[in-house]
Amino acid sequence: MYEVEFTVKHEPQSIAVTGIGGGAGQSIVKALQSTTYRIVGLDGDLLGAGLYAVPSAYQIPYAKHPDFISALLDICAREKVAMLFPGLDAELPILAANVDKFSAVGTRVVVSSSEVVEIADNKLRTFETLRAANVSIPETVDLSAIATAQELPLAVPFILKPRSGGARSKSVYLIKEERQFHALRDNSSVDMTQFVAQAYIEGDEYTCGTVTLNGQHAGTIVMRRILRDGDTYKCFTVDDARIEEEVAKVVAAVQPSGPLNVQLRVQNGVPYIFELNARCSGTTGARALAGFNEPQMIADFFLKGHTPSFSIKPVSILRYWKELVVENDAISRLREAGHIEATEHPQL
Repeated sequence: MYEVEFTVKHEPQSIAVTGIGGGAGQSIVKALQSTTYRIVGLDGDLLGAGLYAVPSAYQIPYAKHPDFISALLDICAREKVAMLFPGLDAELPILAANVDKFSAVGTRVVVSSSEVVEIADNKLRTFETLRAANVSIPETVDLSAIATAQELPLAVPFILKPRSGGARSKSVYLIKEERQFHALRDNSSVDMTQFVAQAYIEGDEYTCGTVTLNGQHAGTIVMRRILRDGDTYKCFTVDDARIEEEVAKVVAAVQPSGPLNVQLRVQNGVPYIFELNARCSGTTGARALAGFNEPQMIADFFLKGHTPSFSIKPVSILRYWKELVVENDAISRLREAGHIEATEHPQL
C-alpha cells in the first residue's frame, strides 16, 4: 500500500512549473492544462512562450543567479504554490539541495535527491550505477585521463557526449571513423577531458516515462520515437514486457522520487539504456495524451491522496509547430513588473 501524505483544499490548488519557455516545461504545462490545478508559469526568458499561456506568469532569475532560490520562494509563498515542477536540468541540483526551504512555505518540489540528480546527470555515474545493477547499458569510457591518447577509446562506431549536462543531443558526436575522433581531439574548442565515449547501439529508439511515489514504482509508459534535431518528432505507444522489465531494474537501482525519464535503444532484442533524466521530459505532454499523465498522477497523489492510475492507449502521436499570438502589451507588462495574470489565455 502507498503511504499517502496529502492536503485537501477546496480552492483550486496552484502548481508552479519552471522553464516553460522550453520543451520539458511546456510539456508539463500541457499535461496539467486539462486538470483543475491552477498553473503558475516561471521562466527566465521574457519571450518564453509558456508564460503567455497560463493564468499567472513570472519572469525569474536563471538557476545560476544567486537570487534564484529566494525569488522562487517569494513566488511560492505569494501564490500559495502547493507543488513545483522543474523543467530545466540546470535547476535540479539547486532545487534538490533546498527542498526544506520550499516545504517551509508549503511547497513540495518534485525533484529527486541530490544523489539521484547526480547519477542521472553524470554519464559515468549512470554507467557505473546501472552496470552494478546488471542493467544493459552500452560500454562507456571516461575520457578525462585518456583524451590525448592516440588509440581509440572504443571500437567504431561510438558516441562522444559530455560527461555531465547536455540536452537535445547538444555536443554529441557520432564517431564512425578514426580520423573523426582525432579531428575532435585536436580541435582547441573541444575539451575532450569533459567527454565520455559510449558504444553506439544500432536500433529503434525508445523514451520511457516512469513515476515513483514514496519509494514505490507506480508505472511506466514505453514509446518508440523518431527524432528530429534531438527532439521527439513522432512517437508510438508500445506494449513491451522486456523493455518494461529493464526500466523497472533502472528505477530500482536509481531510486528516484517522482518522474524519471529513461532513454534506450533495442538491439537484437536487448534494451540498452543510454540516458536518464531525473525530471519530466519533453515527451510528458504526449504521454498524457496517450493516457499516462505523470504530472497529474504525482500531484493527485500528494495533494489529493489519490492512488496513481493510468490506462495507456495504443496511439501514434505526431508533433507539429503551433503559433502562439501574444499581445505586445502583455510582453511590456511582464518586462516592467516581472509578473502578469490573465483570466483568459491560449493553451499550448
